[in-house]
Amino acid sequence: QVQLAESGGGLVQAGGSLRLSCAASRSFFSINVMAWYRQAPGKQRELVAHITSTGTTNYSDSVKGRFTISRDSAKNTAYLQMNSLKPEDTAVYTCKAVARLSGRDSYPTEYWGQGTQVTVSS
Repeated sequence: QVQLAESGGGLVQAGGSLRLSCAASRSFFSINVMAWYRQAPGKQRELVAHITSTGTTNYSDSVKGRFTISRDSAKNTAYLQMNSLKPEDTAVYTCKAVARLSGRDSYPTEYWGQGTQVTVSS
């Protein structure tokens, strides 16, 4: 099996930046998509950004222009660079990989991390 581990969360003032990392415990055979979600207290989980195997990225309107998702396949890691943070960005951020562990897998599986807290003070 494989675990995803997020890091880089913390407390930051409004206008500041944080860089989240999502590291897989082992290599995947192939990755279809890596994505970042967030969930604030009392709210539904929200898809923040995703990046496909071809490098295509997509962002929610709430973070477009401020957040950047990237991945380093050699390090089995995805990143979320968050700039110009706002108090409304406060949430638990969780990464997800849709991937195949081996070439014998008929279809990809979702793998989730445990999440990292991001708190933005005003």
